[in-house]
Amino acid sequence: MISPISPPWVAALFASIDARDTPRFLSFLTDDARFRFANQPPAIGQAAIGDAVGGFFAAIAGVRHSVRHVWTVPGHVLCDGDVCYTRHDGSTLAVPFCNVFAVRGERVSDYLIYVDASALFAPPA
Repeated sequence: MISPISPPWVAALFASIDARDTPRFLSFLTDDARFRFANQPPAIGQAAIGDAVGGFFAAIAGVRHSVRHVWTVPGHVLCDGDVCYTRHDGSTLAVPFCNVFAVRGERVSDYLIYVDASALFAPPA
């Protein structure tokens, strides 16, 4: 549950991800933002981030975040919770995540995702 004291854009940001809406997701980022998903190399700038995120959204059938906590400190917002990915075959993977956002105003300038999604595309056991 997102805290009522968290910035109002946090819930909307996660809603854009869960809708797999790349243009809406990008609207939360600064033009020069840096985005890093897990151990992948960072994407820098909206075009590169849009390509990376759009490619990821196409590779999955769905995603749903359950945000447990949101903390704010000057210049940063931190979130943790669980994310459930749905594969194209209908199977799912649920894992914990933590996001760290550096913010300028109400837009994210550095977006760091800490998650172990290595099993998402692994061959079935």
